[in-house]
Amino acid sequence: MRIFKTPALLRYLFPDYTWRKPNTEKNIYLTFDDGPIPVVTEFVLKQLADFQAKAIFFCVGENISRFPEIAQLIVRQGHYLGNHTHNHLRGWATPTETYVQNIALCQEQIDQIQENTSVKLFRPPYGRIKQKQFLKIKSTYRVIMWDILTYDFDITLAPEKILQQALKKTTSGSVVVFHDSVKAFPNLQYVLPRYLHYFAEQGYSFKVL
Repeated sequence: MRIFKTPALLRYLFPDYTWRKPNTEKNIYLTFDDGPIPVVTEFVLKQLADFQAKAIFFCVGENISRFPEIAQLIVRQGHYLGNHTHNHLRGWATPTETYVQNIALCQEQIDQIQENTSVKLFRPPYGRIKQKQFLKIKSTYRVIMWDILTYDFDITLAPEKILQQALKKTTSGSVVVFHDSVKAFPNLQYVLPRYLHYFAEQGYSFKVL
């Protein structure tokens, strides 16, 4: 069963994580996981520029090290680099110290490109992080989960279905997850421009948290 919108119960049980940002304005908070990747991330940046949209890119550290010029382009265009671990680790399957060290490795890559900020943003791959891991990083990182998961990475889903659900479930204040990955690219090419166009036509702005 695919859950496109995070249940309110989950937000209640884990209030220390950011799931959405309720506001009285018509704002949506776009995020992109797993990049930067040539072609794919560049496609995303072009779409965002067309709609004057800003986003957070939760980057994998080893991808930043392989493609630093794309990470630099993200920052130059006014977007924000967030931490997605160095090797896209599963928190539930990784010892706490190893996990924390891996986050730090990713942050080293980010800090070479983006001006150091007092509060850093982190998204655990797969949305899975142990409580012990969270307690180790909470003084340094703000953990960003999501309100809407688009499932753009799911190759068994038709892009029309993904778009339909994303449009239906998104509301003002939603934190929305897309992926700038090779796997997601076929769906992303169809969904992202149409998603941006629809909400721009409805008077929404796309902001960074």
